Amino acid sequence: MSLDADPPPPAQDAPSPSRRPRASMSLLVLATLAVGYTLWAAQDVLLPVLLAMFFALVGNPLIRGLRRLWVPRFVAALLVLVAGLTAAGAMAWQMLPPAMTWATEAPRQMRQLAPRLRELTRPVQDANKAAENLARAAGGQTGRQPQVVRTAQDDPWRVVLATPRVLASLLAVVLLTFFFMVYGENLQRNAIALLPGRQQKKFTVGILHSIEREVSRYVLTISVINTVVGLVFAGLLAWMGFALPEALLWGTLVALLNFAPYVGPLIGMVAMLLVGYVTFGDSLQALVPAAAYLGLHTLEGQLVTPIVLGRRMALSPLVLILALMLFGWLWGIVGLLLAVPLLVCVKLVLARIEGLEGWARLLE
Repeated sequence: MSLDADPPPPAQDAPSPSRRPRASMSLLVLATLAVGYTLWAAQDVLLPVLLAMFFALVGNPLIRGLRRLWVPRFVAALLVLVAGLTAAGAMAWQMLPPAMTWATEAPRQMRQLAPRLRELTRPVQDANKAAENLARAAGGQTGRQPQVVRTAQDDPWRVVLATPRVLASLLAVVLLTFFFMVYGENLQRNAIALLPGRQQKKFTVGILHSIEREVSRYVLTISVINTVVGLVFAGLLAWMGFALPEALLWGTLVALLNFAPYVGPLIGMVAMLLVGYVTFGDSLQALVPAAAYLGLHTLEGQLVTPIVLGRRMALSPLVLILALMLFGWLWGIVGLLLAVPLLVCVKLVLARIEGLEGWARLLE
């Protein structure tokens, strides 16, 4: 005898795993704009902190070397900071007389150079006048003089009022650099202790150690290379007949401009052309300082820096130029100096995170 059994209930579909919600493109664009505006609006606070971190990264390898000699970290940081400030002060003291001389003589020299520049640019000016005449004829505005609108007035008190603010920013950079060199390790250790899991702590420690080691090496190496480039160029200028303080002035300028790839050397080339024309006149010797700088920069950029740093710190020229444009627009000259170290930090972080290695290779 068979018993009718109830049919088995239909199998229910297994619950689909919850998908992580994705932000819309408009929300990402708005978030990017908000971050960019915040970086621009908070530059008075961010720039001293970033500059202090930059200088602390330069000094950390030196501090580690002193620690191996059983020097306390506080004393080592103080020695490195005092040595850096002494070197910067001595350099500024040496460069102050030629800088003041150029500040007073440059307007007169530029007035003498203006007729020569007008002769060189006369074809361009004639073409502009012809284009303006055609535009006026097409628009039916003949004989109408352009109106000049003044949008701002020169404020003689602006420099006076800005001086205390600049001095306060410089003091903040010095103090923050010292505190980062002394207490940076403890701050990093305490911040890592806030993470919940051991795996997260280990992963974060690895990333931070990698960034600190590689960026310190990169910044210190680039600083040494740029210093050597500035000293060699100053020696070349002294060999050409420049006074030693003036040669040191332009050598220091070249060393600082070399921290901003592509943009800095371009500014340096224009500056050396003007210096050559002001110093030597219309002769071919006026092109020698710019030619010497071009040859020295080519040797450094194409041979010395790639050999010293290797492929690990290589960055794509296109990405580098975009970063220079972005940070230069946000933070001006300081942004140009900080663009490359910040881009190196981003590349190192992307290379250590699983799934984002392709983005790190994209920056190469």
